Amino acid sequence: MADASFVSMYGNYYPFGDLIVLAICILILVLVRTSYISRTKSFMIFLIMIALLVASCVTSIIFHYSYNQSGFPDSVKYISRFLYRNSLLAYLALYIYYITIVQNLNTKTRKVFAYTGFGLFIIAAIIDVIGSVVGFGFEVNQPETEKTSYYLFLIFYVLFMLLVVFLLVKYRDRIYRQVMDGFYGTMLISFAVLYLQGRFDQVTFLTATFIFPLISMLYLIHANPYSVDVGAINISALKELVEYCYSANHEFMVISLYMKYFDEEGKHFPEELQRTIRKFGSDYFKGAVLFQVTNGHVMMIADMTKNRDYDNKVNIVINEFEREYKRFQYDYKVIIGKSIDEISKKNEYISFLKHIQNRMAENTIHFIDYDDLTTFNKQKYILDELADIYKRKDMNDPRVLVYCQPVFNINRNKFDTAEALMRLKLPQIDMVFPDQFIPLAEENDYIHVLSMILLNKTCNQIRKLIVGGYDVTRISVNISVQELRYEDFCNDINKIIKSSSIPDDKVAIEITESLNEEDFPVMQEKINELKEKGIRFYLDDFGTGYSNIERIMELPFDIIKFDRSLVIASGDSEKSAKMVESMAKMFSDMEYSVLYEGVENDLDENRCKNMSAEYLQGYKYSRPIPIEYLVDFFEKKTNDEMIAKAGEKAEETVEEKAEEKAEETVEETAEETE
Repeated sequence: MADASFVSMYGNYYPFGDLIVLAICILILVLVRTSYISRTKSFMIFLIMIALLVASCVTSIIFHYSYNQSGFPDSVKYISRFLYRNSLLAYLALYIYYITIVQNLNTKTRKVFAYTGFGLFIIAAIIDVIGSVVGFGFEVNQPETEKTSYYLFLIFYVLFMLLVVFLLVKYRDRIYRQVMDGFYGTMLISFAVLYLQGRFDQVTFLTATFIFPLISMLYLIHANPYSVDVGAINISALKELVEYCYSANHEFMVISLYMKYFDEEGKHFPEELQRTIRKFGSDYFKGAVLFQVTNGHVMMIADMTKNRDYDNKVNIVINEFEREYKRFQYDYKVIIGKSIDEISKKNEYISFLKHIQNRMAENTIHFIDYDDLTTFNKQKYILDELADIYKRKDMNDPRVLVYCQPVFNINRNKFDTAEALMRLKLPQIDMVFPDQFIPLAEENDYIHVLSMILLNKTCNQIRKLIVGGYDVTRISVNISVQELRYEDFCNDINKIIKSSSIPDDKVAIEITESLNEEDFPVMQEKINELKEKGIRFYLDDFGTGYSNIERIMELPFDIIKFDRSLVIASGDSEKSAKMVESMAKMFSDMEYSVLYEGVENDLDENRCKNMSAEYLQGYKYSRPIPIEYLVDFFEKKTNDEMIAKAGEKAEETVEEKAEEKAEETVEETAEETE
């Protein structure tokens, strides 16, 4: 036939329709092969559906050609037509199962629809075979039967489509709306093509109506496009890749690059660095996949079976990177290692790498070892315990311990204040120090509950000391700056102090100056509100990093704590000593009290006393001790002090009663006047 067309009882057929579909299927497979797509169960079904459509196109061409040509055995015509039609119906049965997986239906519901879909397919195949044998179906020598078999195919096609529509409507809330719109759109296009080809007496584009859903599935469900800058893909695909490698028992290697400078919104790797990163993922390792974790963090995973010369390639990468570093000069942290089953099983590579990064110095390369796994598991355990403490919100949680470091009052020549310090005592690892859990608590927003537990236990101990007759001026509690942002911060503080029945001025709060300008008005507001209650405030860690003197003056602190670094500096040189002394005198002249931390010997003590010190704290006097041991440092009040205190209390009582009497008199007078 010169025009390459074939005529059947139900319409004209041109092979270019099937050839175009074949070309699109091959294109999809090329895209799948050259890009990264998560090897999920739904994706595997997607690949089978492509294979069925390819089989249908090939057998369609064979059937239509052999049907209209002499010299072909009847068996070829029967088999090709059977495979052509039933490949399409099998495709539809899988399409139904695919949708149930994407919708994440429960196992029972999924089985119902799967059995229904495959049941329809089996029934259609049986009817097709029986029809050809008995005589009501397709027969080679009776062309009119082909039309009947085509209508039977359309009936089952409609039944499958009704099932698909039912699924998409019934469980529409289980799929993102835009994805739903994509499914509906492709179905409408398929129906439109079927109608138009029937309207014009065509069957050329039957298989084409099946390619549209595949295109929508690839784009809406499985697409995970590369970043055009560095060749990385979205981190959401990492979980599926790790799951696939672990289930397939594939060992893989990990290379992580973190650059703090770029780890902010709006920042991107410069072009020369992008080229270097692209080379890691494309030039050095076979089958490597790059992931963009954050703006400044990329990681690569490569199958070890495809990279047997792993050590050699790693050395090449390190040399290349160090050579490039001389040009771009941005701080970096590189982590290299092989997969660890325990981390793969739990799919925790992001948090594992972050844990290692936090312990690394800048511009270093770290090779993963099992010590990393040990410390990571410890940190994870601590984090789980913190989460449980936060969840319970038990103000007497036994896992939170209060330690104290006594503070020496130079003017009174005695210990009458202290700084409360937090410790954790956890069942599996015993004592945990602040540097191990405070950053975790702040990062995960657990810190406020911990601080309130610390404050509650401190207030209860202050009450015991007062009842025991000990001279307690105050005990300070450290508060994280981020806690000041909580709306109920002041109410929480006041509630705990009130419930412990101690005077407000027996508590002080230590905070570190924030570099965030947005924190300043909040700090100012909260400090002023609590100071009205009598609570005093310490500026902690003065001398570490940046300190804005002007801002400090605007905040109503009572005591400035000079960091240990200033104590050390004052002993290093005369110039440093004069600078520290001048700052301390300036604060003292402005009626701030000056407290020096980290006093460890007599030289430190004498030097600080000569630099306007009012309070001294450090190992010279005591290491941190359980708060119950403060009785070994605080003195009991003398009889004279007790009598004077009782007199003050009596005067306060007389004044309160006089005020109450005056108020009652005013009220009575007002009532008589009325």
